[in-house]
Amino acid sequence: MPNSERMAAVDTTWLRFDRASNPMVIVGILMLEGPVDLDRLQETIVTRLLTFGRFRQKVETRLTGLWWSRDRHFNLERHIKRVRLPGAGGRAELEDFVADLASQRLDRSRPLWQFHIVEGYEGGVALVLRIHHAIADGIALISVFLSLTDDRPDAPPVSPVEDAAAEDAPGEDSGFNPFEPMVDMIGEGLRLYGEAWHEVLTRAADPATALRDGAGISAEIAHLLAMPSDSATRFKGQPCGDKRLAWTDPLDLREVKAISHLFGCSVNDVLLASVTGALRDYLKAKGDPTEDVELRAIVPVNLRPRHGKQPLGNHFGVIGVELPLGLENPIERLYEIFRRTQALKHSYEPPVTLGIMTALGYAPQVLQDRLMDLLVSRCTAVMTNVPGPQHPLYLAGARIEQVMFWVPQVGDVGMGVSILSFDGKVQFGLMTDTAIVADPAEVIAKFVPAFEQYVYFGLMEASIDAPPAAPSAVPPAAAEARLEKPARKPARKRAVKRRVTARAAKGASKTKGATP
Repeated sequence: MPNSERMAAVDTTWLRFDRASNPMVIVGILMLEGPVDLDRLQETIVTRLLTFGRFRQKVETRLTGLWWSRDRHFNLERHIKRVRLPGAGGRAELEDFVADLASQRLDRSRPLWQFHIVEGYEGGVALVLRIHHAIADGIALISVFLSLTDDRPDAPPVSPVEDAAAEDAPGEDSGFNPFEPMVDMIGEGLRLYGEAWHEVLTRAADPATALRDGAGISAEIAHLLAMPSDSATRFKGQPCGDKRLAWTDPLDLREVKAISHLFGCSVNDVLLASVTGALRDYLKAKGDPTEDVELRAIVPVNLRPRHGKQPLGNHFGVIGVELPLGLENPIERLYEIFRRTQALKHSYEPPVTLGIMTALGYAPQVLQDRLMDLLVSRCTAVMTNVPGPQHPLYLAGARIEQVMFWVPQVGDVGMGVSILSFDGKVQFGLMTDTAIVADPAEVIAKFVPAFEQYVYFGLMEASIDAPPAAPSAVPPAAAEARLEKPARKPARKRAVKRRVTARAAKGASKTKGATP
C-alpha cells in the first residue's frame, strides 16, 4: 500500500457523517475464555492488524481533497491500551465502559482505530474495538476480524496474513496536482458511461427488461425523495451524544432456523419479527399507543461480489425496512414482515443509495448534510444483521466465547439495532442515546421473550403434519389469478395457518416472556 492515496468518494461521505452526537465509529466486543496470555494477545493484534496498511494511515486534508496518509509518528500506545474495570468488573461495568467509548469520536490526527484490552473480565478478557466507518463497512471488518483469529488453539503464536508484503508495499506520495479531483471525476464518469453502454448493448435484445430496470431506478429515486416519515414514537428525538448499550445472551441458531422452517419464513424474518415485538412491548410498557405504528429502520445491504477477497472501504447500499409495531398478533406480524422482505428483494434501493453515497463524496459537505438529514429524518433506527463464521475461533490461543458489534447511527437517528450470528449462536445488541432511551437494557430484555413467543406457538403446532404456509409475496393481481388454478391441498394449509394465527391472537398476552 502506498504511503499516500486519495480517499474513495463513498468513504469520504462516511467520514463526513461524523458528528459529536453520533460518532461514525463501529464498536465491537470479543469475549475470550481464560486464561489469556496478554502479551501474546497484544503481539497477535499488532502483527496481524498492521498488515492492513490502512491501520497505519491517518486522514489528511489537501487542496485536492481527503487523503489516507502514512502517519510518520505512529505510536501503538495510542491505539492499544490495557485497562481494568472498576468495581466488581462484571457485565454492568463493561456496558458502561463500552458506552463511554461509543460516545467519543476518534482523533483524526491519528489512524482512526483503537483497541482496549479489558483484563480479568469474567476470568478471561474482553477486547473492545473501535474502528471508524470510513476505514471499512461491517462485511469488510468481518474479514479483518477473521485475519486476527485461528481455527485451532494450538496455531502458531504469530501468523501474519499471506499478502502482507503486497498490502505494505512502499510507495511515494502522489504530490500536489490541482487537476486530480477533476481527473478522478471524469474517469469515474467515463467508467460509469462505459458500463451503462455495456448494459444497453447487453439488454438490447430484451427491450422490456431495459425499460423495466430504467423505470425501476427512476421510481426508486422518486420514492426516496418523496418518502414520508415513519410514526412518531419515543424512539425518535434529538440525540445528545451520550450513548448507552446492551446485548442479549446468545440464542441457539439451530432453534431459530427450526422456527423459520416451521413457519415457512427466513431466519432474518424471524429475527426481524422478534425485534418488532420487543420494540412494541417496550412502547406498551411505557403506556404509549401502538395502533398503526410503523418504525422504519435503515438496513445496510452488501453489494460486494460473493466470492473473492473483501477489500477495505465501503461497498454497500441501504434499504428502508418498515417494522409493523402496530400488529399485536405475533404470527400475523411475522407473516407481514415476510411479505415486506419478499417485496424488497427485487428493490433497486441498495444500488441507488450506493450511487448517491458515492456522488455525495464529490459534493460540498453542506449539500451532503442537507440531503442526508432529509432522508434519515424519515427513519427511526439503523439496523444490521451480519453473519459471522459458524465454527469456533481462537485469538492468541484463547477461545472466543462471544462477539458483538454495534452499528453507528446517522444524522439525528438515536437507536441502533445489531444482530450477529457466530459459532452456532445469534445475539441482539442495542445502542441508544440517553436523550431518547436512557436505559436500553429495558428494551433489550424484551428481545428474547419476543422470540420465545414463536417457539411457544411453534411447539403447539409441531404435531401438525404440514407446517404453516407463509402468504404469497406475489402482487395481488397475480395472487388472484393463482387462486383460480388447482392447488395441492390448499384448504389444509389455510387451515393450519388459521389455527396458528388464532391461537397466537388468543394466547399472546398470556405468553409474553414465557419459556416453553
